[in-house]
Amino acid sequence: MDDDLEIKGPGYDPIADEFATYEDYLDSQINSTDVYYLEDVELARQLVELGIRGNGEVIRREEFEQRKEASEQARQARLNKKPKKLASQGKHVEEYPLLQALKDREEAVRNGKLTTIVFIRDKNAKGQEVSGYIDYGHRLKTESMEPYFDRKKRIMPRPSDLSFYNWETQMSTSNPTPNFQVIADNEAGLLFKNKRDRKVINVDPRAKPGDNSTRTELDTTEYLQVVVYDHVTRRRS
Repeated sequence: MDDDLEIKGPGYDPIADEFATYEDYLDSQINSTDVYYLEDVELARQLVELGIRGNGEVIRREEFEQRKEASEQARQARLNKKPKKLASQGKHVEEYPLLQALKDREEAVRNGKLTTIVFIRDKNAKGQEVSGYIDYGHRLKTESMEPYFDRKKRIMPRPSDLSFYNWETQMSTSNPTPNFQVIADNEAGLLFKNKRDRKVINVDPRAKPGDNSTRTELDTTEYLQVVVYDHVTRRRS
């Protein structure tokens, strides 16, 4: 029986899922003898509902309807939990270090096991040197990443990212995301605090990146500089 429940999924209700209507449920407890002697299906149903006939304790119509609604909600929840296709799935990006690094991390970032900050320094369309720190998880949730993995678009820092700086205009911005808080006014320089486990990531190349964090500088000709900061998240108890 336990195996059957696992196959049908969490939230499975043997009564609510197997009977379309309350009348069907009542009919399941009426036998041919009942119909023969009573000669009236509706009367037989009433006797079952009152507990006079049937195979034990009978649930009321109101409870049946509540269980049907809960069963439907559980079914919808199971459907919504189906794994989402990865934006990088099937993409051949082995020759592009940044895209390959993002592909390697996409599943772990999507399921919350990993948070990743990407530092990019390069020239924009106007030829201006810009740099910035990108919350990869936030980008995954707020825009389609497939055009990047298809190389139809180029990943670049924006003023809306965690941190952005235009070296020519000297425009500087910083923004918190659902994953990180920006700590800009600090003697240690720019810091990012993970909102889940409160651990701090130090992006100063001369310092250690912090607990459960690693710093990886990519060898690439795609950009002037790319550094990936990975933080393995620890849920707070």
